[in-house]
Amino acid sequence: MGLAEIRDRVVAEAKRVGRAPESVTLIAVSKVQPNDRVEAVLEQGHRVFGENKVQEAAGKWPGFKEKFEGVELHLIGPLQTNKARQAMELFDVIHTVDRPKLAKTIARLAGELGHCPRLFIQVNTGEEPQKAGILPADADGFIKECRDLGLVIEGLMCIPPAEEEPSLHFALLKKIAHRNGLKGLSMGMSGDFESAIAQGATHVRVGSAIFGERDYS
Repeated sequence: MGLAEIRDRVVAEAKRVGRAPESVTLIAVSKVQPNDRVEAVLEQGHRVFGENKVQEAAGKWPGFKEKFEGVELHLIGPLQTNKARQAMELFDVIHTVDRPKLAKTIARLAGELGHCPRLFIQVNTGEEPQKAGILPADADGFIKECRDLGLVIEGLMCIPPAEEEPSLHFALLKKIAHRNGLKGLSMGMSGDFESAIAQGATHVRVGSAIFGERDYS
């Protein structure tokens, strides 16, 4: 499919629902992708990328950031507390703040480092036990807790259950964000990003449709 087609589809869907295309940020999810594929997308002028693991990003992105100006790196995978410092030094945006211990660690490190990445709270909209994220019922309290720690929360993120209608989860995330005065909505992936844009997504996370299928072997 490739970057150009996905960009065109993002623009078309935004226009269809009466939104400015620039109100949607396309995050190219480069996890597990070989460097030559990532470089090819960088060569096309794209600068916003998502990674799942701190370790993988640390081995890949410092070199690319030296070579290509203006790269913005988003952490979209679960963050272990002991990797928080490295993540905060490497990533511009963290989408997966999901528990009080992590929020407290980020607040402490922000004080030590003198800067903090932009932050999204991950909400487990499907209440799946195997998935990270704060439960919807606990989201309002957790947002307040983060703000009380001095953290600036930009928005919310979700990954809907694979077998459920994603738009219901996008609508729930939007509702939680709206009542907490949050504008950022990180939602929608390769298979459902148009549905997410229709529901107000500000960030869509698209990987295989841009880079090709991942090889986990």
